[in-house]
Amino acid sequence: MSGFSQERLMQVLLAPQISEKATYVADKNEQVVFKVAPSATKPEVKAAVELLFKVEVKSVQISNVKGKIKRFGKMMGRRKDWKKAFVCLKPGQEINFVAGE
Repeated sequence: MSGFSQERLMQVLLAPQISEKATYVADKNEQVVFKVAPSATKPEVKAAVELLFKVEVKSVQISNVKGKIKRFGKMMGRRKDWKKAFVCLKPGQEINFVAGE
């Protein structure tokens, strides 16, 4: 957590990504998937998860998700691009969103 302000770390994680793929990844690889700020970096995500959830993070992978092109009648629109972080936890660590931890 060296070098990062606590205010910035509170703004890095936006929401947990709950989906079939995220659940599969969590069970198989002991990873948790988060929707993160578009300007977030791997060290910031690691520090934010360790600060908020009191767990030890092994590694972080980040991917940019392109927004879908959607149609509204005659008009074509586009959803925003967003960033997804796969956070790999050290063995024995877990984050349980159902229990509210």
